[in-house]
Amino acid sequence: MWYPWKKGPSGFSSSSTAEDVTQGVDATGLTAIVTGASSGIGTEITRVLVLRGAHVIMAVRNVDVGRKVKEAILKEIPNAKIEVMELDLSSMASVRNFASEYNSSDLLLNILINNAGVMAPPYMVSQDGMEMQFATNHIGHFLLTNLLLQKMKTTARDCQREGRIVNVSSVGHNFTYQEGIRFDKINDQSSYSPFRAYGQSKLANILHASELSRRLKEEGVNVTANSLHPGAINTNLMRHQKFVEGCCHSMLRGFKSAS
Repeated sequence: MWYPWKKGPSGFSSSSTAEDVTQGVDATGLTAIVTGASSGIGTEITRVLVLRGAHVIMAVRNVDVGRKVKEAILKEIPNAKIEVMELDLSSMASVRNFASEYNSSDLLLNILINNAGVMAPPYMVSQDGMEMQFATNHIGHFLLTNLLLQKMKTTARDCQREGRIVNVSSVGHNFTYQEGIRFDKINDQSSYSPFRAYGQSKLANILHASELSRRLKEEGVNVTANSLHPGAINTNLMRHQKFVEGCCHSMLRGFKSAS
C-alpha cells in the first residue's frame, strides 16, 4: 500500500515541497538552465533555485510570459538572479540558436534541468515534421543537452563543482506502446495514442539519462545525469485533460489488477 504522506529513506515524502528538500542548501555561485520555466514545475524550480542563491536562466517558448514570471519572482526575492531566453524545444533551429547564444556567452553552466514538455495532446507534428510529444519532450532536450555538454564539462572542471543534468520524466514511462519506443512509427497517426506517445517520450528521457550517465562516468567527467518522476501535480501540463482522463482510468485499473 502506498501512503503519499509516508516519508521514504531520504526523509521526505510526496507532500514535501522544493523548499523542504533544499533547506540548508547554498547554491550561491551556481548557474542553472531550467526549460519550461514559465509555468508549473519549471516556475517553482526557478523560484526555489534563486531563493537558494543560484543564477537561473529561464529557457521559455513565450518570452513575454517568462518575463512576467521573472517579475513576480523578483517581487518575492528582490536579489534573485534571473534571465529569460527564448527556447522552443519543438524546433531544432530554436534549440540550436539557444545553444549557440549560450555557448558564446560568458555564462557558466552547472545545472541543466530538462523540464519542459507537452502531455497527451491530439496528434500534431512539430516544425520539423515529427510527432510533437517525441520532438518536444525528448529530441529537443536530447539535442540541447548534447550542444551544451562541453560547456557543462568545462564549468565543472573550472569551478571544481559537480555538474548536474536532470531529465524530468514520468511514471507514465510504464504506459508506452507495446514495443516501447516505436522508432519506425514515431509519426504513425493511424495508431497514435496520446498517452502512450507521452509514455514513449518519457521512456526516452530515462534511457537518455541512463546512457549519458554511463558515458560521463566512463569519461571520468564530474557531471552526473539523472531522471525522475516529479509526482502527479496539477499544472498547465494537464491542459489536454480530456485526452488524459480515459488513459488515467486505464492506468488505475492496471494498478488494481496488479495488486
